[in-house]
Amino acid sequence: RRGGGGRALIRLRSEQCEKTQAKKRRSNQADVPDQLRQEVESCYRLRMPEDFYQFWKFCEELKPDKPSEALVSSIGLKLVGPYDILAGKHKRATSANLNFNLHWRFFYDPPEFQTIIAGDSKTQYHMGYFRDVPDELPVWVGSNEAKKSCVISQIGDNVFAAVKLFLSEKLKKVTDKNRSSILKDIDESLTRTAKELGYSLEQKTMKMKQRDKKVVTKTFHGAGLVVPVDKNDVGYRELPETNANLKRICKAIVDAPSDEQRLKAFAPIQEMMTFVQFANDECDYGMGYELGMDLFCYGSHYFHKVVGQLLSLAYNLLRRNLFAEIVESHLAKRSDENVDQLAA
Repeated sequence: RRGGGGRALIRLRSEQCEKTQAKKRRSNQADVPDQLRQEVESCYRLRMPEDFYQFWKFCEELKPDKPSEALVSSIGLKLVGPYDILAGKHKRATSANLNFNLHWRFFYDPPEFQTIIAGDSKTQYHMGYFRDVPDELPVWVGSNEAKKSCVISQIGDNVFAAVKLFLSEKLKKVTDKNRSSILKDIDESLTRTAKELGYSLEQKTMKMKQRDKKVVTKTFHGAGLVVPVDKNDVGYRELPETNANLKRICKAIVDAPSDEQRLKAFAPIQEMMTFVQFANDECDYGMGYELGMDLFCYGSHYFHKVVGQLLSLAYNLLRRNLFAEIVESHLAKRSDENVDQLAA
């Protein structure tokens, strides 16, 4: 009889445990089915942070039938990229060999940047997660206007903070009272949800400042590169040219009046590539990473071959193989249009 009572007690405890776990999951995790989460992560081969799913649920409350478009009429932002998988758009895709790493990848987006929200199509404004390493969670959310430049701005360490900042900027410019009241309602709702979920709404959190300390070089995009550097300073060495000088060298190559002149103008880049080979031999992989990224950010097709060599090697040496794959695919189809791979 005592055995039966013991079993009942064990069963009761296990039920309580399950309830506690469910409660825990509810408080920290968005109510998005595991199967759907796995689908997002297997399409992109990247882990998504919880704020990604929580923001989807927030938009679902605003517009249950079309969460992706919940913010379109009010602030001109549309949920895209991996959100298209949550919306089931990929199921209608006709192409079997769809490359999700090119889905909503804009002209200047480095492999570290994954677009999740698109704004004004004239400037190609978009927001995305920035990761230093493909198998780790993002370090922050950034924004870029691909029609203007390669610069990536830091706008918070989660999507709620990024959209809140965007909203605040909009509110400053709005003169129409009705529009202003709509924006304020969304702002209040977003702020309340983020606070309930425990997300910081600061543009620059302590976590982001700590990451800044690990940045070895800013590069042309300004978001900075992080590579492991050991106590003997092995891991990164500086390029022999300043950013301003490197831009001048690039300009001379692109503006060269003939192929012969262009070949001559390439000499300083060739020399730097020799330095990169020495650096790689001595495990300073950050040098080739920096040069490759700067040339990628400059954007000219004249550098694509060199960028492919430098970045593929740097990523593989740094064991960031997925980034190598992404940059190779991107360079093969680099375009400032057709970013939506699921467009009919």
